[in-house]
Amino acid sequence: MSISRFKPAMILLLFALVQGCASNSTAIKSGTATAVTGTGAETLGRPDNQTQTGVYTGNSEYRIGPQDLLEVSVFLNQDLRREVRVNTGGQISLPLVGSVQAGGKTVQELEAELSAAYGKSYLQNPQINVFIKEFTSQRVTLEGNIKKPGIYPITGKTTLLQAIAVGGGMERVASESSVVVFRVVNGQRMAAVFDITQIRSGEAPDPEIFGDDIIVVDKSKVKSMYRAIIESLPIVNMFGIY
Repeated sequence: MSISRFKPAMILLLFALVQGCASNSTAIKSGTATAVTGTGAETLGRPDNQTQTGVYTGNSEYRIGPQDLLEVSVFLNQDLRREVRVNTGGQISLPLVGSVQAGGKTVQELEAELSAAYGKSYLQNPQINVFIKEFTSQRVTLEGNIKKPGIYPITGKTTLLQAIAVGGGMERVASESSVVVFRVVNGQRMAAVFDITQIRSGEAPDPEIFGDDIIVVDKSKVKSMYRAIIESLPIVNMFGIY
């Protein structure tokens, strides 16, 4: 057998051998977290910090936190409309009423407080609307085989697929069946493994991601070994005439 014929055959043989290697997740190591089973959206449960400042807990339960961007408007009074950034102390500054504590309050609580403040001395039955334009107090960490790993802000309700997309998607050697989400629930660090292929196909729900979650994309042993084999060999004309 000529060398030119042997190399393609060797590649195919090695690929067949590595196909038998399972891509078990190495992201969950003994003692680092308690693994939970299932792939439902509520597998991990809600994090402990769900009632703290700047943590999204539903459409009406979000508590405003530092660096959130708010749009405050007064019905029939465009001159009082403002976009304000919550400072590190949780305060915002508005015309007529001055400094107001927004941090730690829900949108409804802040609207009620502002209505009372404006109605006390300036307006009659003011209708205040508060809209959160940026939820920048929430952060999610992306690690492992992500194209752009790092810490990213969550702007509103975010799912696992959306969070991965924020990081530029997964690397070519990533294991789509071994994506781990770490979260602190009831004082205990929990972890659940999700299969991205099943989520994309609709076979499994796309779980919601919360602030302080850590997402780790594991490496596929099969993909990484196959890529290493290909890169270690000279370029071969697989479709040549022998």
